[in-house]
Amino acid sequence: MTEACEQSFEKGEATCEAVFGYHERTKHHFQRYAASLGYMDWANQPHPFRYYEGAVVTRFKFNSEPTPFSYDRLYEPHAVPSASLNSETLSDFFYYGLALSAWKASGVSRWALRVNPSSGNLHPTEAYVCLESLDGQQDNPGVYHYVAETHSLERRASFPRDVWQSLLGHLPLGSFLLGLSSITWREAWKYGERA
Repeated sequence: MTEACEQSFEKGEATCEAVFGYHERTKHHFQRYAASLGYMDWANQPHPFRYYEGAVVTRFKFNSEPTPFSYDRLYEPHAVPSASLNSETLSDFFYYGLALSAWKASGVSRWALRVNPSSGNLHPTEAYVCLESLDGQQDNPGVYHYVAETHSLERRASFPRDVWQSLLGHLPLGSFLLGLSSITWREAWKYGERA
């Protein structure tokens, strides 16, 4: 046990022994996999996409012709000009960061591939965005959930402009907030306790 580890847990309730014990108990070994059911419980497989019933949905259009840009220019300061925040730029933002890239099938099974990697293609990450307006369609700023399957935003809530000002008043005009959350069950279903 390292001195740094002991110091980090001196004031906490956990001990280094508990942390290292958990790590040993739940990791993969040469002789066995990490602790799990030992089989795939297909009847309880979590849904790969989250939806909010009754939410107002705004579907994005795909930008079929992205601006050509060579890889080496990524490292040049100010090589990419800023773009205003609108449904097209948000569509690109979510498409290149979290959208579906393809569908695969084998027999009767069908599954989606996404542009961002995930262990076991389980994709526990969900994205939420706080926007002042979506192309001027709403009176109040809102919180939206991104749905990768349909490349759309679901409006989850709205809030007064004074709250928006307190959140983003110090940021440049056209800024937005992005929040990422995780659905742990998508990983735990396959990987057990180690998830």
